Amino acid sequence: MNSFKKPLTTTAQKLVVSGLVLGSCLLYGMENRNTAPDTGKDWPNYGGNKAGNRYSPLSQINTENVKNLQVAWMYDASEKPDPNAPGRRGGRAIQCQPIVVHGILYGTTPDLNLFALRAGTGEQLWKFEPSKNDRRNSNRGVMYWENGTDKRILYTVGSSLYAVNAETGQIVSNFGTDGKVDLHEGLQTNMDHDVSKLSVTATSPGIIYRNTVVMGSSVSESGDAAPGHIRAFDVLTGKLKWVFHTIPQPGEVGYDTWPKDAYKKIGAVNNWSGMVLDENRGVVYFGTGSPASDFYGGDRKGANLFANCIMALEAETGKMKWYYQTIHHDLWDRDHPCPPNLITLKRNGKTVDAVVQATKDGMVYVLDRDKGTSLFPVEERKVPTNGLPGESPYPTQKYPTKPLPLSRQVYTEADLTNISPEARAFVKERFLKIKTDHKFAPPNTTGTLLFGYSGGAEWGGNSIDPGGVLYQNVNEEPWELIMAERAGLNAQKNPVTAGNALYTANCSACHGQDRKGSGPELPSLIDIGKKRSADDIKNLLKTGSGRMPSFQHLSDKDRDAIVNFILNKETGPANVASAPNSSATPASKDGFPYVPAYVSKVWQRFTDQDGYPGIKPPWGTLNAIDLNTGEYLWRVPLGEYPELTKKGIPITGTDSYGGPLSTAGGLVFIAGTKDERIRAFDKKTGKIVWEYQLPAGGFATPITYEIDGKQYVVIAAGGGRGQKIGGNYIAFALK
Repeated sequence: MNSFKKPLTTTAQKLVVSGLVLGSCLLYGMENRNTAPDTGKDWPNYGGNKAGNRYSPLSQINTENVKNLQVAWMYDASEKPDPNAPGRRGGRAIQCQPIVVHGILYGTTPDLNLFALRAGTGEQLWKFEPSKNDRRNSNRGVMYWENGTDKRILYTVGSSLYAVNAETGQIVSNFGTDGKVDLHEGLQTNMDHDVSKLSVTATSPGIIYRNTVVMGSSVSESGDAAPGHIRAFDVLTGKLKWVFHTIPQPGEVGYDTWPKDAYKKIGAVNNWSGMVLDENRGVVYFGTGSPASDFYGGDRKGANLFANCIMALEAETGKMKWYYQTIHHDLWDRDHPCPPNLITLKRNGKTVDAVVQATKDGMVYVLDRDKGTSLFPVEERKVPTNGLPGESPYPTQKYPTKPLPLSRQVYTEADLTNISPEARAFVKERFLKIKTDHKFAPPNTTGTLLFGYSGGAEWGGNSIDPGGVLYQNVNEEPWELIMAERAGLNAQKNPVTAGNALYTANCSACHGQDRKGSGPELPSLIDIGKKRSADDIKNLLKTGSGRMPSFQHLSDKDRDAIVNFILNKETGPANVASAPNSSATPASKDGFPYVPAYVSKVWQRFTDQDGYPGIKPPWGTLNAIDLNTGEYLWRVPLGEYPELTKKGIPITGTDSYGGPLSTAGGLVFIAGTKDERIRAFDKKTGKIVWEYQLPAGGFATPITYEIDGKQYVVIAAGGGRGQKIGGNYIAFALK
């Protein structure tokens, strides 16, 4: 049930509040030591501490001596791909932000094997290999828990949550079933289709409170999306403890913001980006994503709670404390892309505990941690409502007045690229055909230009220092969206093959109905047959890979039809209406969950003729905001294209994936850029004071810790995102 509840008053909580930590530890174990980094010697959680602040009090490396940083050790995590592993398509990147506990560093390889190293030398202690039957998706971090001599690493591979002995690397066999829990558990409740075959993974780790691990999930963004409910499991046994329905069911708060029984077929509304925890309050905070499907909501009229919300739940019970919706009835895929942060600020002469959430569309929400109310003015303004047939765009949306947006909100003619006359002319011709005058212009069949798919803020997160200064890397890239009526919707009027209809329902949300995709993240399928065999594509549809979900809910016949359509091997204009039992038709009890009436025909970056963003630079920035006042302290370009710099073009910045780390040494470390460098910035000025050319892109967030009096900075240089693949964890220290 989704309901509000008064603050807990259990004996255990009273002990914690009164400071009797010993009693609490005896009752619940010693896992609460992970409120660090207090000394900074360890980095025991995703985000550093459970508040997710990506900040360290270490100052041995500082603005004066950072120029003397050098490589201390490198760990080669690369592996020969296992061709038999589900979802394996050759070399893969590393997005993992490792953790360090008791001087041991834990992380994952490209193939999602778990390892332990001596954090001072990079010497491998052990490596754990999960089941070959588990799909290899992206993994951004792991979790640590201990109680006396029982020390565990929890992490996800595909739809499995594993528990591994942190000292030996052996599976904890009494956790779940043979050491793992199926992340489909708790999702089937009252659904009218089989959820067990839908794609459910977890790219980001959950959060552990006492003996409870709270988990989000990654699901499809199309009509085949599984529910995005938040679940909690017992750390010791793996048993399901509670479920919070992110799409409310009858009698629950928010049920009236959807059509009747929408929860039975519509999925997503998931937390894929991670969570943070206030251990004293016993409350977990997180952001949710949009409902499926991303760009059409004709079957989900209403505000659609708890999609696109910042939320607070009691960690032990799953009872809701509060919610704050940032986008009503999302039609633009404006998920909350990173975990929030917990920080104490000064507002109007008072000290206020706050939760801070940066968004894909470049907003920064600063909320009271207990009330869920904004600490800065937020206006609810009227927005366009001229949606597609059957659509009901929400009439108002939120506009925070402070801090000002991190990125541009509307793409105007003044924003056309200026890196060359040729680039400007190329972009202008297309801009004039599809220009968009409003941030919340509903998707349509002629085309819209919008920001927010690849940031604003992205999954790497941000850093907040104890003074309340937020450091956030930001992407500024326009995207072009053109919608089309789903192939096969009006089968008598516009007959299509079954493969075409199935492709449109399953694949077009990412690759476009025209199959052109958009770059390495959403690759073109036009000539896919030159790179992959029919069997390879068929297997990929079954298992999924990386961000691509699996399509196990489709029959072998339907997957064959998609492959034949992609490879242009379909024969005859067979009408999909003649195949009523096909998954191409709308939902049945055991069939496809939900098929929207309109899908994306074109969904791609809006670029110039050379592939650079079709907007005036900067294309990527690093920002510092004083959250006590809501004012910017500085903004600088982040990353460069050396070939453009050589032409005399001022540094443009690039898109970045991976977040910043700030320290008491006055530094902000960040990698994540296309030029494959890691940099250190002066916290006060935004000036670059050190940089290093990595062997491959560091599309992850760096960490720092101390071993035997020496401070280290570590980044996973895993490459990917259209750049070369790498496989190293690299540690830096002073000479």
